Amino acid sequence: MTKLHLDTDIGGDMDDLCALALLLKLPDVELTGVTTVAEEQGRRAGYVRYVLDLMGRSDVAFAAGADTADGYYRYPTLGYPPDEVNYPEPVPRIPGHIDAALDLLKRSIEQGALIVAIGPFTNLRLLDEKYPGILRDARLFLMGVYVDDVPPGYPDFARTDDWNVQVDIRSALHVLEHADPTCIPITVTAQTALRRADVPRLRSAGRLGALLARQADAFWDEWHNGEKFASFTHVPTDMINFHHDPLACAIALGWSEGVTIERVPLTWAVRDTYLYETRDPQGKPINLVTSVDGAAFNRYWVEVICGGTSGKIG
Repeated sequence: MTKLHLDTDIGGDMDDLCALALLLKLPDVELTGVTTVAEEQGRRAGYVRYVLDLMGRSDVAFAAGADTADGYYRYPTLGYPPDEVNYPEPVPRIPGHIDAALDLLKRSIEQGALIVAIGPFTNLRLLDEKYPGILRDARLFLMGVYVDDVPPGYPDFARTDDWNVQVDIRSALHVLEHADPTCIPITVTAQTALRRADVPRLRSAGRLGALLARQADAFWDEWHNGEKFASFTHVPTDMINFHHDPLACAIALGWSEGVTIERVPLTWAVRDTYLYETRDPQGKPINLVTSVDGAAFNRYWVEVICGGTSGKIG
């Protein structure tokens, strides 16, 4: 059984929900906690509890973390799709004090859990400031950073599109400087896709699958990503969204099809309020995912959610 703590900004793009769903469906994962980040008075924590209740997982501890009202983020509000579109019933907010989230993270690190951050890194910085040095030996995985360009045929994301890093560069800098993370860049996660063809199977996969299908339909209707990315040859025409966050979780757990992890020395600097990471032989070595079989991951995620595989990693 692998222990894992998820730090998430669930509630915007649906890949956070896809990541939490994956972790709840994998039989060999013990969720030691879920903390939310870039909060809005417990709105994201409410989503977490809704999903946990859907799966009968009252055993999983969760807490609301850093809030947008405290001025950590590039934007004063971060935006959400309407709850009535994404959920079949009202989702109450679960506000909380930041210390509860930090203490939950601390307990997970002390248990040796993998810490997978799939939102801005604010909670991690605040944790390290409250307990200096705690990130140094944490088993930390970050969905983010932008080092190499996206391969041809995939969306040509820019560094400024690296949301988890750029929306709170102060925290990103702190974590890169004070921890030894494995980073799963947007340039790699952009090689995955949740597809329209997956939705019928999701819709038949119990209450969790039905929720995923509902949000996939809403995302398809709002974003039209199949059309938006039609000029990129490796993006399927029925593409709904990228599996940024589920891929980060799977790699943390050891999923390895086509995955290459390199020890890459990096330097970083802030230019025009954005963080730029660069390969540099004199820089700090970071574990960086540099390749993945995105199509294999797409299949794996659907099979786990829909019960077509044991869910075993590897």
